[in-house]
Amino acid sequence: MSLGGGQQQMQELQQQIEALGEEIEGLEGEIEEMRAEKSEIDEAIEALENIETGEEILVPIGGGARVRAEVDNVEEIIVSLGGGYAAEEGRDGAIETLEGKQDTIDERIEEVQEEISEVESQRSQLEEQAQQAQQQMMQQMQQQQGQGE
Repeated sequence: MSLGGGQQQMQELQQQIEALGEEIEGLEGEIEEMRAEKSEIDEAIEALENIETGEEILVPIGGGARVRAEVDNVEEIIVSLGGGYAAEEGRDGAIETLEGKQDTIDERIEEVQEEISEVESQRSQLEEQAQQAQQQMMQQMQQQQGQGE
């Protein structure tokens, strides 16, 4: 009686368990990115609520550089809508748009968390299968040793 099939099954189960672990890590990373984006939106909303016409601010121009600028009109705010589109809105409209983005991010985070739960459940099932397969291999080894004596 050979144990080769059992070892191969154990290796396959272990590979599947590792793949699911990597998938979980990727999904958790996705959630962290969404939380960072949500934090940036929080900062933008706070700035829009507090900024006044004529106020001097630092405006990012890319590459980590910023330029001092004076706010000409707080009712002319360009807000990214996604997909390469943007729209000019008043302060309240811009805040509403940003809050809508936050709601969308919250919904997506929930979806990803549910996906993580499903993958964790699959991983747990595979871990149980691996444990059972290992117990069967141990029993077979003990039986073979008992027959060999």
